[in-house]
Amino acid sequence: MSVYSMTGYASLQSNTAQPALETEPAQGSSSRLGIEIRSVNSRFLDLAFRLPDELRQAEPALRELLTGKLKRGKVEVRVSLESTAASSLRAPSAATLQRLGSLEDSIKSWLPQAAPLSVADVLRIATNEDKKPHDYSEELLHTARQAVNELTAAREREGARLSLMLLDRTAQLRVLAESAVPMVPKLVEQQKTRFLERWKEALALGSSSVLPEIAQDRALTEATAFAIRIDVAEEITRLASHLDEIDRLLASGGELGKRLDFLIQELHREANTLGSKSASLELTRVSVDMKVLIEQIREQVQNIE
Repeated sequence: MSVYSMTGYASLQSNTAQPALETEPAQGSSSRLGIEIRSVNSRFLDLAFRLPDELRQAEPALRELLTGKLKRGKVEVRVSLESTAASSLRAPSAATLQRLGSLEDSIKSWLPQAAPLSVADVLRIATNEDKKPHDYSEELLHTARQAVNELTAAREREGARLSLMLLDRTAQLRVLAESAVPMVPKLVEQQKTRFLERWKEALALGSSSVLPEIAQDRALTEATAFAIRIDVAEEITRLASHLDEIDRLLASGGELGKRLDFLIQELHREANTLGSKSASLELTRVSVDMKVLIEQIREQVQNIE
């Protein structure tokens, strides 16, 4: 299963033909139907529709289509409907002209001062009379299905790119974690040597009843306590476990954005603990570099469905 981003865009247009009038079989009209879908990241699925009045009744069907395909994201759907020039210049039918002439004669017989109909009046009245309402629902849903498929494909491509980036960051985190492992024994050995030197200096400065063997044991005890205090083995193990789970989720795909977000929080917690236990500049730098990578992962995970 693929990894999907919540960011995507799709735009599609189609020409829809209206049936010709029975009085003018050679003349039909057509309209251009356009649909545009944009989506960005959101905690939940948030749908917004911008539809012309002629297509308001199709909103429930569009909503059902989108909820069946998308799980998360702020999605805006814009639909446009434009008539072609041929439609706006359609000639009135002979029957309509005959009725208008008859009505004008009847009105003049009662109102002799009434102004005659102009060409513009005739075209406006005839167009409204000849126009038959057309149901665009089927054409809209067909175009919307294609647009949603394009949007899904765009989100899948973006999800694949994000997945590669996340895998690269997790690999870098593994390298940093591995580099921190040998630092702790080295620090412990350095600290043990430092303790021994201090005890020897203290014994050499004056008379003391403390035997060298006891001083050495005390230095080793101090070094052991220091080792326990700076030990980051548990943090490194948990980091590796969280990274394994992130890689597994990316490989399995599906709806994993919220689970990844939780794992990022856990990674950040372990990196903070590792930094707080740091007893050297090198280990502090490892912790800081980890936090930078984890923050980069967190920003991109916000876009995954």
